[in-house]
Amino acid sequence: MRNHQIPKDHPRYLSLTIRESIINGMHNKVVAEAGLIAHGRGEAFDYILGEETPPFALKQERLAVLNLLEAKHPIISVNGNVAALCPNDIVRFSKIVNAPLEINLFYRSKEREDAIKEVLLKAGADHLLGIDPDYQEIIKELSHSRRIVDSRGIASSDCVFVPLEDGDRTLALRKLGKSVITIDLNPLSRTSLAASVTITNNIIRAVPEMIKFVEEYRACSHDSITNQLMKLNNKALLQESLKFMADRLILLSREEKLFNLS
Repeated sequence: MRNHQIPKDHPRYLSLTIRESIINGMHNKVVAEAGLIAHGRGEAFDYILGEETPPFALKQERLAVLNLLEAKHPIISVNGNVAALCPNDIVRFSKIVNAPLEINLFYRSKEREDAIKEVLLKAGADHLLGIDPDYQEIIKELSHSRRIVDSRGIASSDCVFVPLEDGDRTLALRKLGKSVITIDLNPLSRTSLAASVTITNNIIRAVPEMIKFVEEYRACSHDSITNQLMKLNNKALLQESLKFMADRLILLSREEKLFNLS
């Protein structure tokens, strides 16, 4: 494991600390090498957001939480990047929303499964799906390793929370009639466009915020949740995310201080 010390007064301290988590995750076999590329791509979009949660994303997070609370059998799908970036938060969220964690990997190996399992158990997970061969099922619409799902989890779920997802599995799950919730900083990715609910935000901000929303909504009645769901529209919020990014880029391009760094 790397032990690279980043000075706390560095203007990119948080971003660089997150990068170190991903890099260490790769060295520990939790993160696939391609996961570093995926993280960097998302980081570029986070710059456009200003590395803060915009108002529209809070609405997306509320919509996601409401859907999970209304689901009969919600499941959270975890890959290496999720396990490296926010293991404690995703475990806590799993418990309070009553949605089991299922390990599901594109670059699948026993070594990686064991490494991710260790990270999640250390973070407090009680029981993990997706790693027992006795309960494996196949999503026929897919040809890669993510087609392998747990019969007790994704296979029988009605709502799947798949943060940092790849688009083809999102499409496959939608075709199977499942509701799919994702976190993706790129609002134009296949995943963002295909998901039932898209959260355009950084996962390290989104999950803690969603935990607060669960605590807020937990005491609400079914009718109250239904009424709030009717007020939020995923397509409109996704359009709002694109407009926010476009407007912010235009605003930044007009700021003289960007071009006067001397």
